[in-house]
Amino acid sequence: MSNIPRNTTPLDAGRAGPPRRVGLLAGWGRYPRIVAESLRRQGAEVYALGVSGHAEPGLDAVCDHFEWVGLCKLGRAIRYFQRHGVTEATMAGKIHKTALYQPWRWIKHLPDLTAIRAFVPHFVTRRKDCRDDSLLGALVELFAAHGIHFGPATDYAPELLVGEGLLTRLSPSAAQWRDVEFGWDVAKRMGDLDIGQSVVVKDQAVIAVEAVEGTDQCIQRAGALCRGGGFTVIKVAKPRQDMRFDVPTVGMRTLQTMIAAGGRVLAVEAERTIVLEQPDAVDFANRHRLVLVSLICPPVGEIRGEYLRSAG
Repeated sequence: MSNIPRNTTPLDAGRAGPPRRVGLLAGWGRYPRIVAESLRRQGAEVYALGVSGHAEPGLDAVCDHFEWVGLCKLGRAIRYFQRHGVTEATMAGKIHKTALYQPWRWIKHLPDLTAIRAFVPHFVTRRKDCRDDSLLGALVELFAAHGIHFGPATDYAPELLVGEGLLTRLSPSAAQWRDVEFGWDVAKRMGDLDIGQSVVVKDQAVIAVEAVEGTDQCIQRAGALCRGGGFTVIKVAKPRQDMRFDVPTVGMRTLQTMIAAGGRVLAVEAERTIVLEQPDAVDFANRHRLVLVSLICPPVGEIRGEYLRSAG
């Protein structure tokens, strides 16, 4: 089953002149490296900023130019892209929001004047909230005001978006399907409130809900609360998901966390979730008897059997 849209073409197909320059704002995890490598394969030049304390060391090896930047150094980030003639950019990788709630955070991160002006309504006057969509939306608007326009990273690496179907050899049991159906509705409601993208369910009861801590710690908490294990993790996109940022992402670390915590099923939203290193992740899941399923929406009743036969 191919997950690559049929109309996908290299960035510079049919283009004359110098290669397109694409800026990359890189957070935590493997995702930024994979996006950078995909851009390079398509002939683009990658000018990357690695967020200090988040981006992986060695990212510079797959970029044409690379610099580190502080979490709150937005003026410097804007000047970097402008200096290199970058008007098209994308962001990839998680930013640990918990960093904004640590003691002495403003001294540690020391925001520059550009950041202060942009986020005073959120953190000082409190005229605006601090939900993920609010903060990231303000960020992309700030860059756009300076001529740098962010697009979805999945436009450059569409193969990362998982297609619909059962990914592993094992399929959910009847009880696990009920948990998927139950948890899906809860996760969508949580996403609509911009609280988190993941919920953990067992026996149609919510064990844990993701908030600022992220999916892995949510799963770990579920394992501590449900010591018998056997729970189901559901991760979905928000009903009004902006694909430029905070796209649901799972990878090997998520699966390893599930194994350690006692999880058995991971259900994600098809075509709106990134699965990093999918062949390796599926192989790992099969070896550890995990169930991975990717859904447009949960099938119910007799539809399940037909769905799984067509997906396989």
